[in-house]
Amino acid sequence: MDGAIINKVSESALTTIDLEEFYPKEDIVVFDLKDHLFMGLILKEKDFREALKTLDTTPYTGKTVTVTCSADAIIPMWAYMLVTTYLQPVAKEIFYGNEDDVKKKILIKNISKLSASDYTDKRVVIKGCGDLPIDEAAYLEATKLLLPVVKSIMYGEPCSTVPIYKKKS
Repeated sequence: MDGAIINKVSESALTTIDLEEFYPKEDIVVFDLKDHLFMGLILKEKDFREALKTLDTTPYTGKTVTVTCSADAIIPMWAYMLVTTYLQPVAKEIFYGNEDDVKKKILIKNISKLSASDYTDKRVVIKGCGDLPIDEAAYLEATKLLLPVVKSIMYGEPCSTVPIYKKKS
């Protein structure tokens, strides 16, 4: 042995997927119904419709928008539908929920676009631990997508993995 240090991790045939790469990068603009309620609590249909007619849609143009109500108010379903009719023509995308909910939805949507065939018969490590909050659902989605095609799935870092799945020969 000549004493050379061999990096077995870099020489292994592992393919790493970092779910942070699928995390939404765009800004999410919140449309809060509370701002259009009488006294911040009551939806008056006539006033609500008038407020939407005069709504400045500039902040929502080309943006990912989430519609929510931060007040503890009873909002009729048609109100969300009506808001959508004003935002749909200008927004890039519209979701329901708070900003964190929308980031999770977009993350899952981005992962679902992954081309599973690119990982056929590969040994895949789905990277753990990172700087961004990756939800459990994202790991579930990636596993569902890869399971039919990969040779194996592991979780963690290439130097320290937890085996998840191994295709039976």
